[in-house]
Formats: sequence, C-alpha cells, structure tokens
Amino acid sequence: MKPTLIIYAPNINTGGGLILLNDLLRSWTGGGLTLFLDFRAAQTIDQPNLSSIHWVRPNPISRLVAEFKLHFLVKRGDRVLCFHGLPPVLSNLGEVYVFLQNRLYVSNESLAEFAFKTRWRIRLERMMSRIFRSHASLYVVQTPSMQEALCKWIASFDGGVKIPKVEILPFMAQLSTPNTLALEEKCWDFIYVADGEAHKNHKNLIIAWQILAKENLRPSLCLTLDARYDSLKNELALAIEESGLNISDLGKITRDQVIYSYTNARALIFPSMSESFGLPLLEAVSIGLPILASELDYVRDVCIPDETFDPESPVSISRAVKRFLGCIEHPISPKSPAEFWHCLNSN
Repeated sequence: MKPTLIIYAPNINTGGGLILLNDLLRSWTGGGLTLFLDFRAAQTIDQPNLSSIHWVRPNPISRLVAEFKLHFLVKRGDRVLCFHGLPPVLSNLGEVYVFLQNRLYVSNESLAEFAFKTRWRIRLERMMSRIFRSHASLYVVQTPSMQEALCKWIASFDGGVKIPKVEILPFMAQLSTPNTLALEEKCWDFIYVADGEAHKNHKNLIIAWQILAKENLRPSLCLTLDARYDSLKNELALAIEESGLNISDLGKITRDQVIYSYTNARALIFPSMSESFGLPLLEAVSIGLPILASELDYVRDVCIPDETFDPESPVSISRAVKRFLGCIEHPISPKSPAEFWHCLNSN
C-alpha cells in the first residue's frame, strides 16, 4: 500500500502559521492527503481535492481524540508532518516530522507579560515539547538561529533519549502585490503587522511614539490588532488620546488586505523580541519595502534591515524612526575640564 502523508495541524487557525499552511496546501500536487485541521480555520483554510479531513475543536477532549486517531491511523512508512510545532503525544509507526514555528516552545524566556490563559497554555506546550520529544524523527525549522536554539534545547536534557535531526527548510509563496508600491502618496509612514502577544513588543513601540510626540514628531503608524487583545487596545487608545499619537489600528485583516496595506506604507517597523521566522520581514523584502527592525539574530537570518534598534529600549526605537525620517539628532559634545568648572561655578 502506498505510504500516506498526514498533516497534523490542530491549533493552526490564525497568523503566520495559517498563511504557511495554506501556502503548502495550495501547492500540493501529490494526490490525496490526510489532514487534521483546527475547526476554527474551517472557513479560511484551503482544502485540497481528495483530502481526508479530521476537524479538531479547541478543547482537551477533541485534541485527545485526534491524538488517538492519529496513533491508530499511521502505518509503517507513512509520514506525519506536525505543523503545530509539537510532537504527537502517542508514538506511532510513521516518520514524524515536527515543523517548529514557535521559539517559545524551546525557550526559557519569561512569560510574565503574557495573559494568564496564554501563559499557562505555553507552559503546557513547553512541557509537552520536552516530554514527547523522542516521538519526533526530524525537526524542521526555518532559520539558522532557530536551529541553534533548538539544538541547545535538545542538548540541555540528559542522555538516553533518541536525538532527532534538525534541518533548516524555509519556504513562503510568491506574493502578488498591487502595482501601487511606487506611488508617492502613502497612507502611513510605518506599518507593523502582528498580533498583540507580549513578545510582539507593542508596548515599547507605543512608548517610542510617545517619545517622538514629546519632540513634536508624529509619524503615522498602522497596526493590526484583533479583538482578542482588548487590554492592549485600551492602552493604545489611552496613549493616542493623551499624547495625540498618529496611530491607526485596522484590527484583524485578511491576507490580501495585509499585502495591500504594505503597499500603502513607507516602511515596515518590526520590534518583536522573538520570532522563529518573521514572515512580515520576508514579505517586505519581496516587495521592496524598507525595514526598521530589532537588532536580533532572527532578523539578520532573513533580511538586511535599513535601520535597527534595541527592542527593549523605546528610546532606541524612536531614534531609528528619526534616522529613517531624516531627522538630525546631534549627540552630546563633552566640555573640557576647565569649561566644566566654569559652568559649575556660574550656576
């Protein structure tokens, strides 16, 4: 019997993971697939012809049922692509490839800034990554820095567990963009396409815009925060009101709207603290959009930014924005010791 390819993707229902999953499914030409998909993505996911689909609901019972279905379905020689970044809970007879898209799974990074529910979900996923890592035959990552982080994570455990291979295999679909990128008139100076999770670093970005406002600089900024992040959206609204910030929030937008929004911005700003891939960076590169980004390894893995900054410093972010806008900022000019005494005595 011909080996089966099974894509196991519960919990892939939004963001870059859904974009990449749809790109893969659109390009599939090998006949029937067996798919385990998140029920919340039923209206937005591309379902190839001749596919057998098992819908997984976002609750523990449905997830556990899916794990048992996967266990009994896989035959020797089959391949399982775990697209949600976690190895299966139950071992099986197939070759299991884990496509790791979330750096937080293999990181000791503090989760204090995350919402309570998200914090405990990530802790559970970290535990599952650790306990069931031996069920993976191969890990697939998208950047050298992600490979390094994963290899360090694997090496941090005691021996006696099968050590899987780690391969770098990035991909993204070719973008089809409107012919408006060369237009002089833009809706926004900067755009940041990201959800509101803590590591996306919106808070420091907003503070940077407040620093700019104190200097009477109010560049326009476009954000894409969906309704799940009501606390952050409230903080943004308050900052806009108090400091007169020129920030627009489009909310959750479609893939086509994201690409069109890129063409209506002068530059992408990307202050994220941690990424496994940074898809918007590659999208910006592909359409020739200038990039201001964190001076971190994941950024240099995929692009050469026009300006960089320390993502933990709102001042550094604001200075990068000013450099891009051509605003001259003069550094301090030290006085001589004699001038120091003169100034001190004249006070």
